Amino acid sequence: MYRILICDDEKDIVSALRIYLVSDGYEVVEAYNGQEALAMIKEKEIHLVLMDIMMPVMDGISAMVKIREISNVPVILLTAKSEDMDKVLGLTVGADDYVTKPFNPVELQARVKSQLRRYMKLGGGTIKEDVLSIGGIELDDKAKEVTLDGEVVSLTRTEYDILKLLLNHKGQVFSPAQIYQQVWKDVAFGTENTVAVHIRHLREKLEYDPANPRYLKVVWGRGYKMEDDNG
Repeated sequence: MYRILICDDEKDIVSALRIYLVSDGYEVVEAYNGQEALAMIKEKEIHLVLMDIMMPVMDGISAMVKIREISNVPVILLTAKSEDMDKVLGLTVGADDYVTKPFNPVELQARVKSQLRRYMKLGGGTIKEDVLSIGGIELDDKAKEVTLDGEVVSLTRTEYDILKLLLNHKGQVFSPAQIYQQVWKDVAFGTENTVAVHIRHLREKLEYDPANPRYLKVVWGRGYKMEDDNG
């Protein structure tokens, strides 16, 4: 049984989420601020985290940074419509997705299932032996390691999966919806901004000049592709 951690300072929201998730067969544990969530992740095996951004003691963004120092557990942020900048920041520091309050239970359940599928697949299945590369970028899928000019680059799981997709299809343009469907293994729910944030962060990590990328290109009105300016 998968164990999901709900972290929100509003107890009514925690109770509602518990009902939805327990009905889907998940075990649920609760925390009411980021500090409690971090302690729970250190103490128990957690398979997914649903976490609010605005909380006392330790907010969701600060908790996100700390969680990524110790765990790759998928994290879905629970955000208000007015928290657009916080959504972007949360994705930048390692969150995998977000759901806006008031949330649609069907969408929430779909996002949870999608993230759990990806997380569990990462630990099993057949790992390819080949190394994907373009210019100074190398992705060793066996070691789950990415290097830039020989130096290891730390990527989140989602960033890694996007890079792997684009490296496997160099020169091919993928729309944001296609990237979401391929990487998140789910139907896109207006997730263009989610993809754009991950692409931006990949550029910051892999491009020496992110504003003028050599490898990770945008094709305006169509999507993204991976190619090398220098052949």
